Amino acid sequence: MAAGKWKALLWISIAELFALSLWFSASVTGPELRELWSLNAQTEAWLSASVPVGFIIGTLISVYFGISDRFNARKVFVLSALAGALVNGLLTIADTALIGIALRILTGVALAGVYPTAVKLLSQWFPSKRGLALGILIAALTLGSSLPHFISIFFSSVDWKLVIVVSSLLALAAAGIMNWVVRDAPTSPKRMVFSFKLIKQVLLNKPVMLANYGYFGHMWELYAMWTWLPVFLAASFASSSSQVSPAVIAFASFVSIGVAGAIGCVLGGLVADKLGRSRLTILSLAVSASCSIIIGFTFGQALWLTLMVAIVWGMFVISDSAQFSAAVTEFAEAPYLGTALTFQMCIGFLITIFSINLIPIAQSLIGWEWVFAVLSIGPVFGIISMMKFRTYEMDTEGE
Repeated sequence: MAAGKWKALLWISIAELFALSLWFSASVTGPELRELWSLNAQTEAWLSASVPVGFIIGTLISVYFGISDRFNARKVFVLSALAGALVNGLLTIADTALIGIALRILTGVALAGVYPTAVKLLSQWFPSKRGLALGILIAALTLGSSLPHFISIFFSSVDWKLVIVVSSLLALAAAGIMNWVVRDAPTSPKRMVFSFKLIKQVLLNKPVMLANYGYFGHMWELYAMWTWLPVFLAASFASSSSQVSPAVIAFASFVSIGVAGAIGCVLGGLVADKLGRSRLTILSLAVSASCSIIIGFTFGQALWLTLMVAIVWGMFVISDSAQFSAAVTEFAEAPYLGTALTFQMCIGFLITIFSINLIPIAQSLIGWEWVFAVLSIGPVFGIISMMKFRTYEMDTEGE
């Protein structure tokens, strides 16, 4: 059993890594799509924000009808990854921004059957003490989300469509791994239901809502940073005396978001077990908020300086992500736990839509030097919430 669950974690994480390459596959090809579809900055932002829109829709549909509870979770993952690969591939023949955005919404719907389902599968293999395992899974998600940047190093100079095709092929590989390599777990967790009627119970649970507020602040920053950091790096390097190729920018983005983020997830899971969830989240939020302000001062400066801040930011911006949902599982009562987790995820991704779209507007007004400081608002709000949450955590520890 012990060896089997770690083997399952390995393959589930690899499948997650491959499938999540769909999330930013279109964002990476933004310059080409901007010209092909005559995009402005705001329309380009919606190209990225459309995936969270679809993810929210897909998540609500999935939990309302109990899809992952009524059907085998592995099969749900397989079908979702196949659907995501298909609609992502259709981007190569889309000829308008409207069709492209619609396809990205459908991609988000498909991914709603990938990430939450992978978490469910993980909980089946790790019914207890899953902190490190969850950190590894979130690391795979982070690395997978940045994978299109790595793919573009080799293919974007040849044809932008190849980036889309490769990410779709990786999603197909994820479906294959989940179907033929990953086995069903020997244990199955209790069904977690979602009901709009139970949201009131979530809202009245103060520690749960404080954890939610922390998560909302975290999400305000996370996906906007992931979306716009590569654009910032390109603009920063262009304004400096450095002659940097698109491949170098893509590699810098992959390292800052994916590699650094994956390391941060694993370390965050380990540190949280020693410091406590609230302390880890407060530390991560404080460092990421500081980086969102500091990185503006590196704009147009030496490449190594900007990249150093970006790597630290990439590590801490995601290192606390798993802890907010874990905090909810500790304080939400069983009858509405599923509703509490769904509420947290959906509101969190809804917030990302606003912050992703705010960045190009703010950039046009205050420039790249100050624009990411807008994202620090979320972590500051999250720190205040998690400091209050800490009192409930301490009461629990003292019992």
